[in-house]
Amino acid sequence: MRRRVVVTGGAVVSALGCDIAEFWDRMCAGKSGVARIRRFDPTEFKVTFAGEVPNWDPTEHIDLAAKELRRQDRFVQFAVVAAHKAIRQSGIDFKQGDPYRNGVLIGSGIGGLNEIEEQHTTLFERGPSRVSPFMIPKLMVNAASGNVSVTWGLRGPNSAVATACASATNAIGDAFKLIQNGLADVMVTGGSEAAITPMGLSGFGRMGALSTRNDAPEKASRPWDKGRDGFVLAEGAGILVLEEYEHAKRRGAVILAEMLGYGMSADASHMTAPDPEGKGAARAMQSAIQDAGLNVSDIQYVNAHGTSTPLGDKAEVVAIKTVFGSHASRLAVSSTKSQIGHLLGASGGVEFVACVLALQNQTLPPTINLDNPDPECDLDFVPHEARPGKLTAVLKNSFGFGGHNACLVVGKAA
Repeated sequence: MRRRVVVTGGAVVSALGCDIAEFWDRMCAGKSGVARIRRFDPTEFKVTFAGEVPNWDPTEHIDLAAKELRRQDRFVQFAVVAAHKAIRQSGIDFKQGDPYRNGVLIGSGIGGLNEIEEQHTTLFERGPSRVSPFMIPKLMVNAASGNVSVTWGLRGPNSAVATACASATNAIGDAFKLIQNGLADVMVTGGSEAAITPMGLSGFGRMGALSTRNDAPEKASRPWDKGRDGFVLAEGAGILVLEEYEHAKRRGAVILAEMLGYGMSADASHMTAPDPEGKGAARAMQSAIQDAGLNVSDIQYVNAHGTSTPLGDKAEVVAIKTVFGSHASRLAVSSTKSQIGHLLGASGGVEFVACVLALQNQTLPPTINLDNPDPECDLDFVPHEARPGKLTAVLKNSFGFGGHNACLVVGKAA
């Protein structure tokens, strides 16, 4: 018998804020967190804007020694702070009980890119003897999971996922299955990313993957709009506390939502372009819905991958129509990337928190900047404004370079 798994905590670090209430209020108000880059001078770059976390200082959010935080890359700091907030919301005391039943699984597509760039510069400007001894433990993709485990003494399953833009969604799904199958009782999970660096910006820019709307950055992320020209690079973290249902009930936890299903697949067609027929994406969605024991008609809302790329948005619409058939016209579908940009490996974590908030508040977050809809993308994308919705089950899609597809179904707390 599969065990029930619930969400008891959730937190974000994002361009729309690091406080969960502020994040949701600004999202429902249709605000954009995209602006000109402030961390370095982007003047010489083809793209000069991103979804930056503004005025980041981890010591304002968590009571850890500044010395310890300095030994963490920016993406790790994001994860540690978001984990702190999610754990605090859950009310769980990890000093009680068996630490081997509590684990961590956090994804990242790129990991410590800030550290790689800084130490590369140090190597060539000052020599190998000046490279930081903390470089390797700072840049590892698993540094987020490792630091969260160490900080809270979580001795159970501890892993990291690197499946590009599907990383956080795969991490949440894998953590869900660990609890469901009895290998853990509590998992801290999600994703974190901090790739807004000169190398990250130039790399994605040279691929032609980014929007170049430098004159109006807040309007650059425009999923399913006829004028979309690429995604907006963003950073941050989305972390959740997943818990076995009876474990949560025994300690009197407030249950925010219930995990229902997880599906994944591979396109196996191209390293960066989606399957134009959306076959892999459709398979992952179908698998998640089937795993949840639901029919397609039981889903009311899809939080889409919706990156604002010409090919990706169209392929996702094709996949949704394949899966949902006639019910597709009755679905609400929106992309929160229109407001916060694309957090790469962290996107699924932040967006999954948005799904939980949508269920709690019975509100559909909007797709902003959808001014001139692409006629080939003709679903209900909740344009411009949030609106009320009767939600019992929602689907979260994440698709990554390499053809990785991951989908989750989450339901309203019983």
